Amino acid sequence: MKKLLLAALTALTATAALAEYPEKPITIVVPFAAGGPTDKVARDFAEGLRKQLGKPIIIENAGGAGGTLGATKVAKAANDGYTILLTHIGMATSPALYRNLQYKTLEDFEYLGLINEVPMTLVGRSTLAANNYAELNTWIQANKGKINLAHAGVGSASHLCGLLFQSTLKVEMVAVPYKGTGPAMTDLLGGQVDIMCDQTTNTMGQAEGGKIKFYAVSTAKRLSMPALAKLPTLDESGLKGFNVTIWHGLYAPKGTPKPVVDKLNAALKATLKDPAFIKSEEALAAVVVTDNRVNGAEHKKFVEAEINKWTPVIRANVQYAD
Repeated sequence: MKKLLLAALTALTATAALAEYPEKPITIVVPFAAGGPTDKVARDFAEGLRKQLGKPIIIENAGGAGGTLGATKVAKAANDGYTILLTHIGMATSPALYRNLQYKTLEDFEYLGLINEVPMTLVGRSTLAANNYAELNTWIQANKGKINLAHAGVGSASHLCGLLFQSTLKVEMVAVPYKGTGPAMTDLLGGQVDIMCDQTTNTMGQAEGGKIKFYAVSTAKRLSMPALAKLPTLDESGLKGFNVTIWHGLYAPKGTPKPVVDKLNAALKATLKDPAFIKSEEALAAVVVTDNRVNGAEHKKFVEAEINKWTPVIRANVQYAD
């Protein structure tokens, strides 16, 4: 009888603790350096989450190995809801890029919901003779093997978009890797490289003044933002099915109690409707997710589909990064 009473008391205490979650600050692990696009998204999102949950939200930057070190940290963290992960498309591309991941992407996390999607733009140096995508394609076909395609390092958004662009176009280019988007954009501005495919968060600042040329967007539909509204999609330009966005999602360690997962998901959904957060994303040219991928199960299905999409592209063009 005493054992039964003790078990019942323990269960009641645990239920009460879950009902009061959160009782202390929550740490969002960002697996990239401070100041980058993902860090910016995380800090804006954290402010919305703070308003919803009523507790401080701490951002911990744990960069390294293409975001896998931070993801590993969360996968191995206590599953109590106080350490969660905010990361980007690398969640789906890392399994193909890294041979010795210390976690299983689809098994070691509770999926909390997708946050946003960042479009990509295909841009070129200002001195290129091509003034639209049709002219660019003609130039590419005439210069196979000679075109310098800049990217911000293996596994970066610009690298992935560039890989898919070459694969879909069936044209091999000379990949020129940089240690980040900044140096890559500097050389594109200086005319040292020819073209690059990168996030609007990194290219929008060059949209005025003719510093670089804009040829197309990577999304399935044209963008509504005034500066890029006239750009065609790569899909409508002949690369059928081309659709690349750099998305961000939220994750907790596997085994996090369902009441905690539900509370985090509810806070995520409320934050995505917060006018302040929406405004901050618009400033980054990012689109806040409003479809059913804000739910954990659909978020997970989406990531699985992205893994299936990117794995063959990466395996055909990139050696394991270990």
